[in-house]
Amino acid sequence: MTPPHRGSRAPRRLVTVLALVGFAATGPAGAGHELPFYPGYYPQEIKIETVAPEKAAPRLRAATLHAYVGADPFAGARLPADVAMVESLGSYLVLSFNPASPAATSREGRCEAARRIVRTLAPGGWTRHPSPLTPYHADYLQHFDLIQSARKAAEGSGPGATLRVRARGPLAERIARPAPRGDGKDWDATLEEAEVAELAAAAGTSFGGGLGPPWLKEGWFHAYLLQARALADADARQQADSLYRRLTTGGYGGLAERMDLERGLVRALGAGCERVVVGYTVRREPYSSEFSQGVENVAWDSQAGMDSAIFIRTAKLKDFPWNGWLHVGVPARPAAAWNPVAGFGDPVGRLIWSAVGDPAMLPAPYGASWIANRVAASAVVTGGVEIPDDALVPDAATGLVREVGRGKTARARVVYRVVASAFHDNTRMTAADAVYPYLFAARWGGKRAGGTEHDPAVDAATAVARDWLAGFRILRVDSEVKKYSDITFTYVVPVIEVYLNREAADPREIAAAAPPWSPVPWHVMALMEEAVKRGGFAFSAGEASRRGARWLDLARDPRARETLSALLAGFAAQAWVPPGLKRFVDADEAQNRWNALRQFVQRRGHFLVTSGPYQLDRWSDTTVTLAVFRDFTSPMGVGTFDRFAVPRRAFVSHVASQGGRLEVHAEVERVERFMREHRIVREAFAAPAGKAERADVPVCRYVILDAAGAVAAAGATQETAGAALVVDLRGKLRPGAHTALVTLSLGEGHPVSEVTAAEFRVEAAP
Repeated sequence: MTPPHRGSRAPRRLVTVLALVGFAATGPAGAGHELPFYPGYYPQEIKIETVAPEKAAPRLRAATLHAYVGADPFAGARLPADVAMVESLGSYLVLSFNPASPAATSREGRCEAARRIVRTLAPGGWTRHPSPLTPYHADYLQHFDLIQSARKAAEGSGPGATLRVRARGPLAERIARPAPRGDGKDWDATLEEAEVAELAAAAGTSFGGGLGPPWLKEGWFHAYLLQARALADADARQQADSLYRRLTTGGYGGLAERMDLERGLVRALGAGCERVVVGYTVRREPYSSEFSQGVENVAWDSQAGMDSAIFIRTAKLKDFPWNGWLHVGVPARPAAAWNPVAGFGDPVGRLIWSAVGDPAMLPAPYGASWIANRVAASAVVTGGVEIPDDALVPDAATGLVREVGRGKTARARVVYRVVASAFHDNTRMTAADAVYPYLFAARWGGKRAGGTEHDPAVDAATAVARDWLAGFRILRVDSEVKKYSDITFTYVVPVIEVYLNREAADPREIAAAAPPWSPVPWHVMALMEEAVKRGGFAFSAGEASRRGARWLDLARDPRARETLSALLAGFAAQAWVPPGLKRFVDADEAQNRWNALRQFVQRRGHFLVTSGPYQLDRWSDTTVTLAVFRDFTSPMGVGTFDRFAVPRRAFVSHVASQGGRLEVHAEVERVERFMREHRIVREAFAAPAGKAERADVPVCRYVILDAAGAVAAAGATQETAGAALVVDLRGKLRPGAHTALVTLSLGEGHPVSEVTAAEFRVEAAP
């Protein structure tokens, strides 16, 4: 289909119903026409351009740049009238001590030294905060009392000997200026910035740019990544590792026990003051909100900001109901290789992959859980689960798939519905594509005796999935029919059953551990594997450096294109099927796949084929252009994630204890829209009049602490009584003094607006 002229204000209507039905049958189409269902997301083209901050600011004012991802070109100054800003967690500021310093000889000395150093740091550009748990973490709630105690302790620091600070990074150098500086060996402590994005990268994301660990956005996990390696005491390290293993393997009895473990882990990591979190920074990213040429409907991630999949899937140009040309600026040029296994690791690469890739699930933008994207868990069963004899599992010794065999059990079973669609080369996704990551992770993630197929980055990225996976079965392939107006769309849905060695309190966390999915077709993955196996290339930067190889790039490296093209010709000639897929793929399908890929490379000039909503179109050293891939076999369309745009908040006005329950009175935000603008209005919460208004009822999350500071109860509720939310605690608590930590949120996810602490007593029964 032909896109509208660039100067038009709305898509042209040139397609009849019969033509639309034809497009639905044939699959991918170009942008430009109004449909009752419009696959893909709003922009028809995304241009990502490297722009210096001093040049980005005037272009945002003029609305010739729609968003600037990764930095604030206004440097914290007052924004122009037609520019808006989103905020997310940027980095941590941490202090580490020199073991040779007299200040570091004891726990008490280090803790006191940290308090004194923090008092000397200059303000500006960072927020003083004595914990890895911030308001940008959903689990900030259950650590709130501990953070308040740490704040009070930090205020009690007295005068002492002058300490020398070694500053690393621009921010640390700027704010440490009032303190004596140290260089070489002549220093007591190092002040440095730890980027949250780099922490996530260190934790690894699963193959194909997938999910990463299910707890990727949890504060306790960030605390472990920041502080565990700094623990000098062997007993303290053993205690922290033990708590971490229990949290990551489901070694707890319920939500309250899990929260107690989280609190214990964070305390254990910070108790010795070997590496101290002293504050955090907020990433501020602007976008044009100009009435005609700006963007609206913007969603972002609480920790990744606009450099996230949710931004690409919600950003809408005001002059276009759909389509249009989204122009995004970034402060740095692309640096990482473009391969979907262990590439796309820099800020530009992450932004490209968020559009080109299509993960099984998306991180909840403002919380720490997961939302379904291309894979949905239709059933989650925990406890002792018998694994069928014919379930399959990758063999760690051979990297090939084998049957599980008799008498095996698992701790969880998840049934996934995988929405198949077309890849960019017009081949059709099958169950083989969905399960191939399991085989890939076994081959390249685990070391085998005498094996050469290993990459440490893949090992780290797939560790959780490999540890959790106990087996899988392809149950069947369903057809799912949806009607939009007078047009019918039929989707192919493989149903895959997965058995897991672990479980968790949150079913969504279980479902996110090892979903069967890949946005990259098996034939492209197999081609990359062979290029790496035969030498000269590596998946990750670290392995490329170690071996003296080239970091595999599917688009920009002429030598890689030459090698991949030669392999492709040979595979097409013999209709080659990877050994691990021979029970899933026959020679005819393999032949079709190789031929389609060869034609794609001839048309596009690169090998980056995915099922994502955008495809790589053009690129240079400073500009990348992504074209929409409107595939009518995909159910993900315009408006799918609009519920996350303009997030609303809710606030606790007061908490009352009444006869064994808490009554939480609230104020909520309401969005008032007029034409292309909106404003937020805050008002007292009133009980809903009907079911249609249930979405306006806040979710009340609560943690109840006993007098000793242990978690006695925890949960979430939307139960109402009159104008109050009700937390029913009858029969759940022992007599005595308790503290309730309460926060409210509206809609999906749990942005922590604020936490309210309320003390109450539970009386003994007569």
